Amino acid sequence: MAIIGVEESLTNVQQALQEKGHEVISIRNESDVANCDCCVVSGIDSNVMGMQTVAMEGSVIEASGLTADEVCQAVESRI
Repeated sequence: MAIIGVEESLTNVQQALQEKGHEVISIRNESDVANCDCCVVSGIDSNVMGMQTVAMEGSVIEASGLTADEVCQAVESRI
């Protein structure tokens, strides 16, 4: 089973993924993504000041503008 990291602010996405049987952990800081196969972020803090740091090997899905179901579909297509 894949481990999906989801930003704390995206509670509707967390619930939708859990209902589909995924293991979901809340992302509070960079170290939380270490064991995740895929992460879902809000996109609010995306690329602040043009700096990017890679903290994980898996896919990162930006949830801005997507419904919880659309995010679930994106996650399932990438794991």
